[in-house]
Amino acid sequence: MMQAFRNSGKVVAVFFAAMLLLWLVDLSGISQGTGLFSSTAVGKINGRAIDTRAFETRVRQVTDNQQRQSAAPLSLEDQKQIEDQVWEEFLSTAILKNQYRKHNLSVSDDEVLEAVRNNPPDEFLKAPEFQTDGKFDMGKYQQWLTSSAATPYVDGIAAQYRDILLRNKLLRIVTADIVPSDAALWERYRDEHEQVRIALTAIVPRNVVSDSAVTVSPADVSAYYRAHESDFGRPATAYLSFVSLSRVPTAADTAAALERARKIHAEIAGGAPFAEVAQRESSDTVSGKNGGDLGEWTRGQFDPAFDSVSFSMPLNTLSQPVLSSFGYHLIEVTSRKGAKATGRHILIPIEVHGAHRDLLDAQADTLDRLTGNQADGTLLDTVARTLKLPIGHTMPIQQGSRAQAGRMVVPDAGVWAFQGAKPGQLSSVIETPDAFYVFRLDSLQPAGVPPLEQIRPSVEFAVRDEKKRVQARQIAADFMKRLSEGSTGEQAAAALNLAHKEFGPFTRISPPLDIPQLVGVSFGLDSGQRSGVIDVKDGLYVIRNLQHIKPDSAAFAKELDDFRAQAIRDEREQRVRNFLSALRKQATVVDNRTRVLHQGAAQGQQPLPG
Repeated sequence: MMQAFRNSGKVVAVFFAAMLLLWLVDLSGISQGTGLFSSTAVGKINGRAIDTRAFETRVRQVTDNQQRQSAAPLSLEDQKQIEDQVWEEFLSTAILKNQYRKHNLSVSDDEVLEAVRNNPPDEFLKAPEFQTDGKFDMGKYQQWLTSSAATPYVDGIAAQYRDILLRNKLLRIVTADIVPSDAALWERYRDEHEQVRIALTAIVPRNVVSDSAVTVSPADVSAYYRAHESDFGRPATAYLSFVSLSRVPTAADTAAALERARKIHAEIAGGAPFAEVAQRESSDTVSGKNGGDLGEWTRGQFDPAFDSVSFSMPLNTLSQPVLSSFGYHLIEVTSRKGAKATGRHILIPIEVHGAHRDLLDAQADTLDRLTGNQADGTLLDTVARTLKLPIGHTMPIQQGSRAQAGRMVVPDAGVWAFQGAKPGQLSSVIETPDAFYVFRLDSLQPAGVPPLEQIRPSVEFAVRDEKKRVQARQIAADFMKRLSEGSTGEQAAAALNLAHKEFGPFTRISPPLDIPQLVGVSFGLDSGQRSGVIDVKDGLYVIRNLQHIKPDSAAFAKELDDFRAQAIRDEREQRVRNFLSALRKQATVVDNRTRVLHQGAAQGQQPLPG
């Protein structure tokens, strides 16, 4: 099909890479849920099966794409995020296709042809091959469409435009009834232009009542726990022990890096081309591949040590090694004006070196050999004794969060703990820039409400907070009494040691307060009026309206047409978001990913074999 485009020309590679990935989502392996692929389904959406191989293929495509853009290896958390992203793509595709069928929507070849010819993708608008005198040339673009070199990409373009046109038709149906009334527009205009300035007095229980003023008995705690049990529900939580082998460089490593930097300096001073040396030696891979070129930068943009030297050294000279938080730099500044500079550098990192590296590699090998996904958790004690390493304990890890080992946040351990690991099992070695880690899953607490004894401090805190609120209400009553007797809000707050502050002017849509009830009361008062005590979850508050600036109805009338157009655009966007969200919630989704994709994880297998 699309015979008119069978002869096509030069393409923008990045655009087509992204487009072909999107097109592959369209070929997503969503079947009818019976027959050949039903036994290999990674899940179902509204009864339609998602073939595992199609899902894994798409995950690998996204993973490869992200890995190409990242200098560091992707962590397990990154891979889990990619898997979830692809899952949502499959859900969206299936849900939208169901809506196309429901509304009998289709797109003709002529409609696709018209869209491709007259609506160039954004990526083409700045492509050099489509420019004339620095501006996009529609004629060049349309001539390209009828040339010969883009033949392999035509179906991908057509499929993407077809999907866009189908979505647009569906969304026109969804938003067809959006015609805001003048009254609704005035309300929106008012929200954006009406302003208030207020004085706020805060009576926050935990701030105004000391712990010593409240008594909490064991009976109070038990009664509160029984009455509010559901409030203490927790996600699944893992408890891990670990050993870590530091990879932090020593003074000897720093000296070795300095010596290397001095040798490189001498090489360039002896006549070696800076750009060639930078390409070979610099660990800054972005600038290194361009001969160390940093382009233009602004004072304060880089590390302070680098910044200080680059804005004080003579132009067109090679600096001595400059130590920053990244390592040693050899800097050459070619121009400087005010707070701007242009130049290049070579970065020599401070890394584990020589005998220290040999020792660390041997210890890492021992760590891997003695642990490595072993089911016997006592091996962690063995390796700790062998390598003379202390055993540490992470903070409790809730499902979906990362492990914190001491001050360091460690990738992968949290995902491993919830992805088929058994209590007592050891992880494989997890490598970070600062250390090698091996974790042991000590225990795994399922989601739910923990026993009282396990969370007693949290329950005691809640009981104490509730009792403080009772006393805070009395303080609020005293505050209001002082006001009635003639004190100003500022005087009464000072007498009771309460927080008192002025805010504004501000509008409803950009308030400085994050408590909606306080914002509503602020705009409900006229200038000079004071509220009663506003009792909300965060505390008790009293507001005095110092100034109320009403919106200008005459200005609204002048801006009505433009305001209406913008309001329609905004309402359509919101309607679409709500529509898609509702479809997502209504969909019947069976997610078998954990069982199908990760059934080999506990045995150390890769979730997505290459």
